[in-house]
Amino acid sequence: MTIHIGAKSGEIAETVLMPGDPYRAKWAAETFLDDAALVNDVRGMLGFTGTWKGHRVTIQGSGMGMPSLSIYANELIRDYGARTLIRIGSCGGMQNAVQLRDVILAMTATTLSTPSRGILRELNFAPCADWGLLRAAARAAEAKGTKCHVGGIYSSDVFYDERPDLNEQMVRHGILGVEMEAAELYLLAARHGCRALAVLTVSDHLLTGDALPSADRERSFGDMVEIALQAAFPEAG
Repeated sequence: MTIHIGAKSGEIAETVLMPGDPYRAKWAAETFLDDAALVNDVRGMLGFTGTWKGHRVTIQGSGMGMPSLSIYANELIRDYGARTLIRIGSCGGMQNAVQLRDVILAMTATTLSTPSRGILRELNFAPCADWGLLRAAARAAEAKGTKCHVGGIYSSDVFYDERPDLNEQMVRHGILGVEMEAAELYLLAARHGCRALAVLTVSDHLLTGDALPSADRERSFGDMVEIALQAAFPEAG
């Protein structure tokens, strides 16, 4: 048990999927895991552990933003022995070729700052995904026939952004989408020798203003969860 996670020793799997929304964690656990059991409800940030095709998996909410994710990722790694952490979440599209419901696999995560900035100081560290996870996820998406993009994303510090000039530069430099957590996850994985990946569903678009209706999001997010699970356990097929 830690300050923010109430799970007992042994209740967290080495592979953890991390949606921002705790209720999305509940939905994903009930939909995709066998024998899913609630292992954390501290502060309402739900976590569940079960099995997928015989492999133990924990699905733990991370909250919104890098500071919140950093708390949970640190405790999962340092106190519970998590070794593979995959963010599953939504993002905003930033390229014309990227459409609603498409999946983005974040090869790199650009950011202005992260909670780790105090450690890195003047260093502009380039956080990136684990290659094995990235390759397996791309293959899983292709096998499912899911439209998938692989490349750089932008992890923003703020949701209500008032920097159109910055967004223009992100688009100009080929950034596929924007979200708020992956850069810190990739940094922590590098620091602790773990594997990390962000598998994201495009739920809205910064260029067109289009957005998925709430009723459509859950159905679209299913592909993302399956791709993440297959990336973690490619031998399961």
